[in-house]
Amino acid sequence: MENSDEGSQISCFRRWMNLQDEDLLELQQALDLNADGSADHTLQLKHLAEKNATHFQDYKTMRLRLARHDVSSYFSPSWCSSLEGSMLWVGGCRPSIFIRLVYALSGKEFESNLREYLQGRRIHGGLGDLSAAQIQLINSLHLKTVRLEDKVSSKLASLQEDMVDQPITSMAQESESSRGVPNSREVNEALDKHSESMMILLEEADDLRLSTMTELMSILTPFQAVSFLAAGKKLHLCLHQWGTRRDHEHGRRH
Repeated sequence: MENSDEGSQISCFRRWMNLQDEDLLELQQALDLNADGSADHTLQLKHLAEKNATHFQDYKTMRLRLARHDVSSYFSPSWCSSLEGSMLWVGGCRPSIFIRLVYALSGKEFESNLREYLQGRRIHGGLGDLSAAQIQLINSLHLKTVRLEDKVSSKLASLQEDMVDQPITSMAQESESSRGVPNSREVNEALDKHSESMMILLEEADDLRLSTMTELMSILTPFQAVSFLAAGKKLHLCLHQWGTRRDHEHGRRH
């Protein structure tokens, strides 16, 4: 397994999930340290946010390198739970989810601090304290991201439709066996061309995920960015754990 394409992909994913655990602990510790506001740790928080962005970039680079050998796996990964698989968009999460997460966290934090606001006391620094300028920038980023997502989704739809166009359909119809001719040079060339298009699409989607995350963090303060990263990683880890448990309950093993 370790020497197979899938084995390498699974190992890469497991290392990434372990790193998510480590990063989450460090992020939470930083948030706890800054909770009382007794000292200014802005520079430390900024470096921590940048470190996590670098980790995402490194993971993106590694999995794209592995995807060049077997890109189809990333559109239906065996290492993800069925729950996670049902949420996938071009090999990962929708970039706009990052922005929706900030909206959700901002609303939740504002509600929890509502009594303090009504009493004239403001809780500074958190996602519940986004400025009007920040909200405007986030909304603009959201609109731009959704437009770019739609373009990628349209390309994916076209790629899927291409499977019933020439030459693949003709090859299937001309095959002497209902199971096709797996060693046919023409079939392999056509499927390789399809894989190349999938690879381009995966890279485009990953670039959009990374650019959306980094642009969003540039809008947020360092403390807000760390809060966003911690919440995102916790959500990712919990969904993986919940989904894996439900798969086991239904007899699906990983």
